[in-house]
Amino acid sequence: MIKVYNSLTKSKEIFSPIEKEKVKMYVCGMTVYDLCHLGHARVLVVFDLINRWFKAHGYDVIYVRNITDIDDKIIARANEQKITIGELTQKFIDEMNQDIGALNVLNPTYEPRATQHIDGMIKMIANLIDKGFAYQADNNDVYYSVEKFEGYGKLSGKSLKELKAGNRVEIDHSKENSFDFVLWKSAKTNEPSWDSPWGRGRPGWHIECSVMSNEILGQHFDIHGGGQDLQFPHHENEIAQSEAANDCQMANYWIHNGFVKVDDEKMSKSLGNFFTIRSILEHYDAEVVRFFILKAHYRSPLNYSDKHLEDAKIGLTKLYLTIRDFKGELISKIDWNQPYANKFKQALDDDFNSSEAIAILFELANEINKTNSSELLILLKSLAQILGLLSKDPEHFLQGNNLKDDVDIELMIKKRNDAKKNKNFQEADDIRANLLKKGILLEDTPEGTIWRKK
Repeated sequence: MIKVYNSLTKSKEIFSPIEKEKVKMYVCGMTVYDLCHLGHARVLVVFDLINRWFKAHGYDVIYVRNITDIDDKIIARANEQKITIGELTQKFIDEMNQDIGALNVLNPTYEPRATQHIDGMIKMIANLIDKGFAYQADNNDVYYSVEKFEGYGKLSGKSLKELKAGNRVEIDHSKENSFDFVLWKSAKTNEPSWDSPWGRGRPGWHIECSVMSNEILGQHFDIHGGGQDLQFPHHENEIAQSEAANDCQMANYWIHNGFVKVDDEKMSKSLGNFFTIRSILEHYDAEVVRFFILKAHYRSPLNYSDKHLEDAKIGLTKLYLTIRDFKGELISKIDWNQPYANKFKQALDDDFNSSEAIAILFELANEINKTNSSELLILLKSLAQILGLLSKDPEHFLQGNNLKDDVDIELMIKKRNDAKKNKNFQEADDIRANLLKKGILLEDTPEGTIWRKK
């Protein structure tokens, strides 16, 4: 049985699907106006792990990860660059897909775009107005009346009293209450807009996910997820909208991954410690980044630093060295009664504890290095695949990706072998030492000299 930490109840619960052997999961995806950053990478990898583990359990997973392709930041960036909204968003969807592919993230079942669901948003807003949960203000924007929804704050633990006391923003006098949030924004110059009963305009951000999840997964589904930063107000507002409109619970389980920190400070553009996935991949293999993310439990803070990335690289390299000579086939069906497999399963069944699961992989690798067991080697590779790890050719990972460097190294190895044949051992030692200075380790085996990056 899989135990899930439910942000709604603040406790671990045994997962029980609404429909037998089926998991319906919605995760808030990217707002596509810039390159994805490390925070996005964590969301992508964490929920990819959850998707993979449910599938490993035999569940039919319907995984929806949306794309926000209409938003204030998107409009501002498109106007800045003097291109259309569609051109900007497609450019960054393509860039996002490149990062997703590099991180070995499986495609979701559905990847809806907000602009494809405008009609559904208009219907839900009209429904909320009819039920008295929303109103059109003097400025023609439509707002959700937070005080009308009795359960507001049940996800975040914030009460309306706290919200009133903590509201320090300039009051918008068109709202009935300062913490009411916008459902529909009236059209402005140089902005895309759609016809609606309240005049031309565009949706607010929060209504998008309520409608996309509703139209694809239904009014009541199993899991809603995303980063911890979305818990309030985005997810709180989604609950208020969906449950008021549909008269039923929105999702049974709410899953949130922890924040990303950089050298123990929260990552943010304002602090200048902001890293895109693309910039990190200039220095580290994408699988090292995935391994680094999975080494931490998904709910704990993820602390980014060069040292932690280097540690991840060393750890993953050890696993790749263990499977260097792997020539077998992966197991189609893992025997979960096997001791190492059982411990691995127990770790992931306990709220997707990838940190503990990776520790089991190292235990297994140590046993393989002692016993040279081909059965355990196949098991290691098969378990790692569930985490999306050890998916590359070992030599390719260990030697890196620069073909020009590879050719130069092979030439130096040939030169060293020739020197050894000619009994010029000093020259051979000098070549090995020079390669070591460049971070290249040589290993002489019965089959010849092999190399890897340090």
